Amino acid sequence: MKQQINKVKSILISQPKPEGRSPYANLEKKHKLKIDFRQFMHVEEITAKEFREQRISILNHDAVIFTSKNAMDHYFGMMEKLRLRIPDYTKYFCVSVAIAHYLQNFITYRKRKIFTGEQTLASLIPIMQKHKDAKFLYPCSDVLKNQLNKSLEDSGITYTKAQMYKVACSDLSDLSEVKYDILVFFSPTGIRSLFENFPNFKQYETRIAVFGSTTIKSAEDNGLRVDISAPNKKAPSMSMALDQYVKEANKRRR
Repeated sequence: MKQQINKVKSILISQPKPEGRSPYANLEKKHKLKIDFRQFMHVEEITAKEFREQRISILNHDAVIFTSKNAMDHYFGMMEKLRLRIPDYTKYFCVSVAIAHYLQNFITYRKRKIFTGEQTLASLIPIMQKHKDAKFLYPCSDVLKNQLNKSLEDSGITYTKAQMYKVACSDLSDLSEVKYDILVFFSPTGIRSLFENFPNFKQYETRIAVFGSTTIKSAEDNGLRVDISAPNKKAPSMSMALDQYVKEANKRRR
């Protein structure tokens, strides 16, 4: 006999509320849910002194890898702090078109110097490999700097990871008495923030939804039961995975 799952009435997304139209708004309306958004972590600048301690020369690199807008903001911010001028020959490799377009906030957009992937770093690697003589700088957070990326390591690309900012856990103490049917996480940092804020957290009937294999591993390593995961063949996005789960959980039973 298939185990009955409890009805879902409330969901907490561990990210800021999206601007404009959002699939979560449709989900909320469709299933009559209460969906809240809360940033479980936030980004903090590092000082020029902290950057110099890494002993990395930015100008020794003629190409830059961008995997997020945060990385871009802090890369150009650090250039200002260090009073460095960006060479005209610098090439930019961005994981998506949206991130590439964000470059227009900082430089004159020249297509011949900008290359884009298809949402992932893995999709960008074959493009970078065509520029085998380039020396790549990879601006990132303290979290990414300490993570090994096997596909990048195996690519043969000459690159340097440079920490440009740090990710810190947000204060969630005001949520201590608030209960949600589903908690949604998109990164291991979100899981870390949960336990830093609530070290005695017990899952009980709370459903945990996670996006990405590293987030699944982090959740399980922390003793959490993963009830919903994405991406997968049936649900390439978190909103679709939630939709399918809630539909099953909330359907009328005889």
